[in-house]
Amino acid sequence: MSVAPATHVLIMGPQGAGKGTQAALVAPRLDLVHVSTGDLFREVMASGSQLGEEIRGYYDRGALVPDALTVRMLLDRIDQMRREHPALRGALIDGFPRNQAQAEALETALTARGERLVAVISVEAPRQVLIERLSGRLICPNCGATYHREFNPPRVPGVCDVCGSALTQRSDDTPEAVARRLAIYDEQTQPVLAYYERQGLLLSVDGDRPIDEVTTAIVQALATRVD
Repeated sequence: MSVAPATHVLIMGPQGAGKGTQAALVAPRLDLVHVSTGDLFREVMASGSQLGEEIRGYYDRGALVPDALTVRMLLDRIDQMRREHPALRGALIDGFPRNQAQAEALETALTARGERLVAVISVEAPRQVLIERLSGRLICPNCGATYHREFNPPRVPGVCDVCGSALTQRSDDTPEAVARRLAIYDEQTQPVLAYYERQGLLLSVDGDRPIDEVTTAIVQALATRVD
């Protein structure tokens, strides 16, 4: 059975805005598949496939994966998911593009397939809120569980609820490192938002609210775009 051409949505926002959490919640409500490019890179490289080996070659050399290869990986996953679940409308893409060159590469590839972006959600929050969210994050080095000193603390301070290991903080989660990461986001990704705003695709959502309120706002914002 043939599958109808897909329509896609991007979700963007600085680190700490909660876009990954929101993507996972919103996608099933709109019959979209959530595709996180960060997770997808790790999964494809671990698969042993030809594409995975090609991508790993760049990682092993410390080189950037070419945009065209990233787009190919992304679209391959979307095709796979839609073959398995024909009712899916398309994808909610999280983590890509990060700059205008990547945005243009994605647009070119989608146009060649007769597909398109229908919206770009930008989850926004004040800078100080982002720094507080990220600099309070704790991670279990053993099982990967994540916590937050203020918003999601472990039952016993400094100890993982799941496996009992001592929790740690990533070196790039200090307030100073977080501020640098956010500055890089401003420099590289804000121009992408302007690019999509010029196309009439950008929808901004206030991310400085409870999770369920942000989810509802995103679904409402997309109601007329995803149909």
